[in-house]
Amino acid sequence: MSDETAPAPRPVSLATVAALFVLLSLFWVASIRLYGPNRPVAPQNEAPENLSKDLAWRATPEQRRAYLAELRAKQASQAASYGWVDAKAGVVQLPVERAMELIVLEHGGAR
Repeated sequence: MSDETAPAPRPVSLATVAALFVLLSLFWVASIRLYGPNRPVAPQNEAPENLSKDLAWRATPEQRRAYLAELRAKQASQAASYGWVDAKAGVVQLPVERAMELIVLEHGGAR
C-alpha cells in the first residue's frame, strides 16, 4: 500500500451553476410562452363591433344561444330531407332512416 490518495474531485464552479440556472430559466420562460394559456382568438363577451363579421355570433351569450339554435334547426332539417349535395358528382342527401334502409338492402339484413 502506498500513501498516495486519490485526488479530490473538483468542485463545480459557481459560474457553471449560474449558467445552468439561466439556461433552465430561459427554457421555462420559452415553454410558458409557447405552450401556456393564450388569449382566445375572439374574446367572449367582446363588443360585436370589435369582432369580424364571421365571429360576431360569439359576442354575447344570447347571440351564441341564437346561433346554436339556428345551427341545430338547420342540421335537423338536413337530416330529415332529400337534396343534392353535389349534382355533378352524383352525391345526394337522404333522410337518415332511408339511408339505413338502403344500406340494409344493399348489404343484407341477416348474417
